[in-house]
Amino acid sequence: METLLTPASIAGAAYLVAALLFIMSLAGLSRHETARAGVGYGIAGMVIALIATVWAVVVDAWGSGSLAIGSVLLLVAVLVGGSIGLWRARVVAMTGMPELIALLHSFVGLAAVLVGWNGALGENHLTGALRDIHHAEVFIGVFIGAVTFTGSIVAFLKLSARMKSSPLMLPGKNVLNLGALVLFVVLTVWYVMTPVLWLLIVVTVLALLLGWHLVASIGGGDMPVVISMLNSYSGWAAAAAGFLLNNDLLIVTGALVGSSGAYLSYIMCKAMNRSFVSVIAGGFGIAAPTSSGDTEEGEIREVEAEAAATLLQNASSVIITPGYGMAVAQAQYPVAELSAKLRERGVQVRFGIHPVAGRLPGHMNVLLAEAKVPYDIVEEMDEINDDLASTDVVLVIGANDTVNPAAAEDPGSPIAGMPVLRVWEAENVIVFKRSMAAGYAGVQNPLFFRENAQMLFGDAKERVEDILRAL
Repeated sequence: METLLTPASIAGAAYLVAALLFIMSLAGLSRHETARAGVGYGIAGMVIALIATVWAVVVDAWGSGSLAIGSVLLLVAVLVGGSIGLWRARVVAMTGMPELIALLHSFVGLAAVLVGWNGALGENHLTGALRDIHHAEVFIGVFIGAVTFTGSIVAFLKLSARMKSSPLMLPGKNVLNLGALVLFVVLTVWYVMTPVLWLLIVVTVLALLLGWHLVASIGGGDMPVVISMLNSYSGWAAAAAGFLLNNDLLIVTGALVGSSGAYLSYIMCKAMNRSFVSVIAGGFGIAAPTSSGDTEEGEIREVEAEAAATLLQNASSVIITPGYGMAVAQAQYPVAELSAKLRERGVQVRFGIHPVAGRLPGHMNVLLAEAKVPYDIVEEMDEINDDLASTDVVLVIGANDTVNPAAAEDPGSPIAGMPVLRVWEAENVIVFKRSMAAGYAGVQNPLFFRENAQMLFGDAKERVEDILRAL
């Protein structure tokens, strides 16, 4: 019995428990009501995995008669990394979550590259087919990791407005992407047959450039899909690192993240009427925008908070469609208070959430849950779209591209075909905006000039608070 309870076997048992907790976490995160429990399962699984790994390394080091430098470095890395992670998690605002997640994905990609290079430079005594498999693991792991690394850096730069959100349209960009993939396959075969170092250098540079170009070629309107896509890439990169490190938990976890991220990307592409293949291939086949986002198309009508309050007070049904602007203004709390006050007066109030509202999947749902908005009045686009035509008042709070009628009515629009919330069908629409600037996709919104639409300019939080006072 004693010989069975080795550090490796105990760590393996802990990894199995952690893997089960990760699966339970994904299941919990699929619904509002169980999301908090899902997060708890994920945290518990990661804590168990981390403790088991560190413990196994340290015990092995002690068993060899000395505390090896590797285990000391591991403990230091855990403490430093954990401290930085806790600090960033505490100070980041919800508006900064999309770019923070993109940056975290880049770390996973970089780790996969480093693990791959370590596997190539380290000693191995494999022969025959096992040696060939090892070389393929190294090459593929480095490629996936490098693509994830630079792609995530570009996503971070775009989401944090350090880089233009418009797509990079290089001549022959589709040929460049496909050519890079074909070259990768050729180099992989070559490396498996003849594992020379310069081939690994070439594929690392190729993958870094491809990752940059793939995401740079995707426009701002598709960035929420890119985030989930990079999440998938980071999972596969982790799985590749798991094969090299012979770590079952890393393989399982990476596969869970990779497959769930890919499925989420597919769901979001369907919701946006985008080709899944075209988005993951860096906007393959997507033409550059042909219209300027700054062109005004008519006359706007402004409304004051008092008049908006009167309109809401006399309404029998109200639908609120939030967007990234609500997150920027931190307006979710007064919006929740407004919905509660209207419901107390007998007004039917619901929230309509577009699948890509904000710059992160589920961004608006998290904000509304944070403000204690009841789950049962928060509905997805497909559930609420048919009710908009019979709604008295729609409040568009910081949303732009997701309520743009050009997507449904203008075949030449860069967002043509993207399903949107048909808010313009309501009797009255009040749009909360700071200015007439175009949305993140860089496309002007004809909604602002419709006869049934009125603009309420200013900070969304302040304007909602003005309406609350008027009520």
